[in-house]
Amino acid sequence: MKFPPHLLLILATLLWGGNFVFGRAVTGEIPPFTLAFLRWCLAFLIFFPIAYKSTKRDWSKIKAHWPIVIVLALTGVASFNTLVYIGVYFTTSINGSLMNSLTPIFLYILSFVFLKIKVSRNQIFGTAISLIGVVIILTKGSIENLINFTFNIGDLIVIVAVFCWSIYSLLVKQYADRLPGFSTFLVSIGLGAIMLMPFSMYELANLESPINWSAKTIGAILFLGIFASIVAFLCWNKGVVEIGANRAGIFLNLIPVFVTIFATIFIGEQLHFAQILGGLAVIGGVILTNR
Repeated sequence: MKFPPHLLLILATLLWGGNFVFGRAVTGEIPPFTLAFLRWCLAFLIFFPIAYKSTKRDWSKIKAHWPIVIVLALTGVASFNTLVYIGVYFTTSINGSLMNSLTPIFLYILSFVFLKIKVSRNQIFGTAISLIGVVIILTKGSIENLINFTFNIGDLIVIVAVFCWSIYSLLVKQYADRLPGFSTFLVSIGLGAIMLMPFSMYELANLESPINWSAKTIGAILFLGIFASIVAFLCWNKGVVEIGANRAGIFLNLIPVFVTIFATIFIGEQLHFAQILGGLAVIGGVILTNR
């Protein structure tokens, strides 16, 4: 059964919205590199029996494009979420999520520079509308919150993370006809986990207090490793291949919408009218961009 690429991209952002809520809930209990390392180790163990045969068959293609696979592992697996986890230690969730909404802009620029893909009028207007919607959601419609918005080191770290994700998405599209999806993803997970291992070992060796292995902590790692890693990444990669990185990037602006919904349901935060209005603007921008 073939799913529409737009549905796959929405599902990916839905799961990443859960990633933001549940991942942030344990960042104070597990250090960031260790959280990312455990997440991808679990993803590798689950995905290995699924993709082992295809990886063995496609190994010659993987070797032929080894530098690209390493970059995919570095940007999409090892760097992006780890940098986000680090960034939110120094900045607010509002700032971090707002920085994440810059992804479509980075993708448009990279697509234009390296792939010579022109940006349409609908994409420009749709991106602008979605960015306005994100700002409304994150500031709860308050001019004061917008005026008091300031940059710090955490914001800059998240911007670097967003840039890494933009590179990853662009390469997924550019090499879709040369690198098999399942095999490349499995190898990328393994390489990314290896890259994260020494940083995680350093964190664990210098912990001030031991990790709290509660049901919440274990549940969050299971969600991150299975749904936010394997399912979301496969949906995202497939959607990017189908419609292109620059058009897919706007779907990431749905993440603050899903974060708001999950926070209301699971954390009990009150849903404000400004958040509803901002969510409608984000969805409208996504639809306009993909016309």
